[in-house]
Amino acid sequence: MAIQLFEHNQRAYIAVEDMLARVGKAAVIHPTGTGKSYIAFKLIESHPDASFLWLSPSDYIYKTQKEALQQSDPDMSLEHVRFFTYAKLMQFATEELMAMDADYIILDEFHRCGAERWGESVQALLHTHPKAKLLGLSATNIRYLDNQRDIAKELFDSYIASEMTLGECIVRGILPKPRYVTTVFKYQQDLEKYQARIARVKTPAMRDIHEKYYNALRRALEQADGLDVILKKHITAKKGKYLVFCSGYEHIQEMKKLTEAWFRAINPEVHMYTAYASDPQTSMAFQRFKADTSDALKLLFCINMLNEGVHVKGISGVILFRPTISPIIYKQQIGRALTSGDREMPLILDVVNNFEGLYSISTIQQEMDEAVYHMTQNNETDSIVVEKFAVEAQVPDCVSLFAALEDSLSAPWNHYFSAAEAYYRENGHLNVPKNYDTPEGLHLGQWLCTQRALYRNSRYHLSSEQIERLESIGMQWQRHEDQRWDMNYEAAVRFYETHGHLRVTARYETPEGLKLGRWITNIRQKYHASASGTLTEEQIRQMEAIGMVWDENEAQWQHHFGCAAEYYDTHGNLDVPISYMTEDGFALGRWLTQMRTARRGKRQQRLTEEQIAQLDSIGMSWEKRGDTTWMQGYEQAKNYFDEHGNMNVTTNYKTSDGFALGKWISRQKYAYRNPKKSNATLSRERIQMLQNIGFFDMYLPTGTER
Repeated sequence: MAIQLFEHNQRAYIAVEDMLARVGKAAVIHPTGTGKSYIAFKLIESHPDASFLWLSPSDYIYKTQKEALQQSDPDMSLEHVRFFTYAKLMQFATEELMAMDADYIILDEFHRCGAERWGESVQALLHTHPKAKLLGLSATNIRYLDNQRDIAKELFDSYIASEMTLGECIVRGILPKPRYVTTVFKYQQDLEKYQARIARVKTPAMRDIHEKYYNALRRALEQADGLDVILKKHITAKKGKYLVFCSGYEHIQEMKKLTEAWFRAINPEVHMYTAYASDPQTSMAFQRFKADTSDALKLLFCINMLNEGVHVKGISGVILFRPTISPIIYKQQIGRALTSGDREMPLILDVVNNFEGLYSISTIQQEMDEAVYHMTQNNETDSIVVEKFAVEAQVPDCVSLFAALEDSLSAPWNHYFSAAEAYYRENGHLNVPKNYDTPEGLHLGQWLCTQRALYRNSRYHLSSEQIERLESIGMQWQRHEDQRWDMNYEAAVRFYETHGHLRVTARYETPEGLKLGRWITNIRQKYHASASGTLTEEQIRQMEAIGMVWDENEAQWQHHFGCAAEYYDTHGNLDVPISYMTEDGFALGRWLTQMRTARRGKRQQRLTEEQIAQLDSIGMSWEKRGDTTWMQGYEQAKNYFDEHGNMNVTTNYKTSDGFALGKWISRQKYAYRNPKKSNATLSRERIQMLQNIGFFDMYLPTGTER
């Protein structure tokens, strides 16, 4: 059965084949949920005699894509496709790359190739395969927070076979029109901060003006419903599945505690799941959430793990409890609720009003307007399914009231800026002592310190115009400690992009000699002392955005379990020799032995039920490894005895599957005769088992005591 593509993907596929034939490379830029991977699978199906290399950010993304393919076309073969993650590709030497057979190379989520180390390994692969045809798939070609780099231009020379915006896909009916709901929850939280700012104004006349705007805003907010009412009103799929995006693990716990009673008012039975690992494959909570078909309201509280490439069937909507300025993350998060072919109207409940990001709901609406205009110009009006959709806001004038209050509070700013400008003209810099006052009595030094603090912190904001005006007169924003933070944070980002986690040893140093391990250890210590203000909220947000796990024990467990899961994926079992160490130096064999001991209650460490379940999911055997190994040998000996009726084998004898049965029998013989010298003393139970298969009759002389 051949792959049947949606109409939009069929058009894209034809364009891909044409462009690959003409120039050898093609990029497809379609939003999340439109089924881009099927374009690549169709290419594979159409060229069964060609060899393919498929690269992706993670094993899990590719695995879910294959599972979806098998459901639609169970007969399709992928035997001529080799898959690697971008991280795995980095481990190959040039000679190994050259030895790979590749007529086609597929770069999934190709915007990720903009990461320095991943990008270098991809360029090395392309250099060793100059004749291979190159297909790229991504929801965006722009790395917005990386100097707006265009990866389609860098990798594909701007050869784009098909490109659609999220807005265009909604207009064409490819993706469903969402119900986008905003709340005043964030405004209600911010109101107290504005009241504190007004209280600090010393001039009575100015304070009266500010309070007029403040009171108008407060009255408007008092008319608004609380978040509990909003949730009950808009979560109409009372048995549905919802993804709840939070900013960090602590934020998840806070929001679960705050909202649990509200969700139970919607459906008395609520199943809450928490998933915050960087790899959803290792999360039992994620697996249970996907499999949950009960009548409960099902909520998955998560951080970044579902941003990219991971789709869950039957999602009724997403709830955004975290603000983000990243267009990629924003589109990926709302894209979890939008799936091609789904005609249900999903809910996007934007609790924190992501209006200030580089890409927001207003941008989507603008994309829709542009799509309608171009389709009308091209006589495609019959293809227009949706022209607009409304953003449901509780109190629409809150935005303008907040803007008016901010403008009012910012009025004195201009007076201080004029004084700073005069100082700069006279001195050529703004290195003003903190206690410096102008001749007119303005506390200029203190004001400049405040501007730097506002620039650094996220509690209050300088407008882009204010920042630009200050920089025009030589404003320097960073302190020495800020520069040190940026340098280490950039190194942490590079490590995360390369390895997908921040599990570094305390002694780890970057190739440039930066002591990144010590820095991350210090950051964890500062985080747990955050009550004294050692880390800013922005710094915490930055670290969590790249997978920081603040609980050191949890971080260690995730690393150790990840090593075990990787071994299981490679070997199909956890029969790990006790001396076995991973490539990064972790003693996996010893750790698994410790886990078995802990399960039996013979160590101070105790395993949680979830940890036990996680290890069970990858085939953990809780018996001592020595017991397991002995039983494997005994089964081989018993099979031989059952077949031949004796144990008459030479020392060098091996079974058909390569097991050294002769040597194993010799070891049992030695252990029996020399119990004090042997490390593997035979128990009475084992002696009885050996006696049952004629071992002693063959290998011990007459008269030997048994």
